[in-house]
Amino acid sequence: MNPDRVLESFLEMVAIESPSWHEAPMAAYCAEKLAEMGFSVTFDASAAETGSDTGNLIAHLPGTVPGRIGFSAHLDTVKPCAGIEAVIERRHICDDITCRMAEVVCSAGETILSADDKAGIAAIFEGLRSTLESGAPRPDITVLLTTCEEQSLLGAGALAGDVLAWPKDLAAASRGTELEGLLGMSAQGDAGNEGVSATGSADRFPLFVLDADGAPGTIIMGAPYHWTLRARIEGRAAHAGVEPEEGISAIQIAAAAVAAMSLGRIDECTTANIGRIEGGVAVNIVPAAVTLMGECRSLYEDRVLAQRDAMTAALKEASARFGGQVEVAWELDYPAVVHEAGDAIVAHLEAAAAACGLESRHATSGGGADANILGTKSADAITLGIGMTNFHSVDEYIEVADLQNMARYVEVIIAEYA
Repeated sequence: MNPDRVLESFLEMVAIESPSWHEAPMAAYCAEKLAEMGFSVTFDASAAETGSDTGNLIAHLPGTVPGRIGFSAHLDTVKPCAGIEAVIERRHICDDITCRMAEVVCSAGETILSADDKAGIAAIFEGLRSTLESGAPRPDITVLLTTCEEQSLLGAGALAGDVLAWPKDLAAASRGTELEGLLGMSAQGDAGNEGVSATGSADRFPLFVLDADGAPGTIIMGAPYHWTLRARIEGRAAHAGVEPEEGISAIQIAAAAVAAMSLGRIDECTTANIGRIEGGVAVNIVPAAVTLMGECRSLYEDRVLAQRDAMTAALKEASARFGGQVEVAWELDYPAVVHEAGDAIVAHLEAAAAACGLESRHATSGGGADANILGTKSADAITLGIGMTNFHSVDEYIEVADLQNMARYVEVIIAEYA
């Protein structure tokens, strides 16, 4: 692993503006770098569904030994991300036990840094470069870079079910067929080859999603189901000063419903929130309609469904009590992903961490990542911590050592599966 090169690569990436739906410049940069490493690079047709100016990037590189693995990160960032100015400085980093001096990369303070998730991409690219330069054995490798992850995982959600299948032509290439002409080929292959690697291994190949906080070595063992609520409450308009008795306040119904809900931390793995309420026309009109939006999450399906049903019941009861009506719509944004301590993918990650001197730590997340969806699309997907801190804020930073350690971790994960 080249420590200076991974830092330089990261700084190049953060200078590329790539908010959700406008990832094309970042995608073009990544496609060029992957092609230089010998990957076959394609883009899927997801832009028509997501509204992004580019599709998801899918790249494949045949291996030198049996097996197949993949690495994934997302191309988009939250805002503000225009004109990011990255600064390298030394600062005190304190945890519950100690304080220490560390070199960090941060923004100048007016924007995010975009370590979420460009640090993930930089680490993947450096791990790949180092592996290729060393000539070390490697399995077949897939790289997936998604769009619109920050928008409830839209890019991963729009990924076709067979797009991660190992392409037939590349499978032939990995058995000795000349690689000439493969760049730009379709990444989907034949339907009969769906989910089968060049070596004929099982279709659920290990896919490592570099997109979580926590120092390198952090393994996200679980991330929740996520349901989104949209409810429209209808009352009846009336003049608030002349004949308020003739009105039915939709805002009053909404207030009563929300007051009856259990919100916030429900238990150790379940949360709920009402995040937005819109309605009313003027202060002298009893409001006839209100739209209410919220969510609930849990690692366990029975608990998230119970919370969903309880919030629905609160809305219906309040509407009936005040004489209004309510239409309730729930949408599953993504399912949960849960790994067990004895899973093979976890054991491989722990062995790789030990080999490069990192401490393995198991954690669960209250937020989703692309792994929640990719686990339903041919991959055994798991999310890894990359060291990003205070992400989604102008105080975001990443330690230089964490960026370098993550690149080394990627390199050793490849070796672990070789």
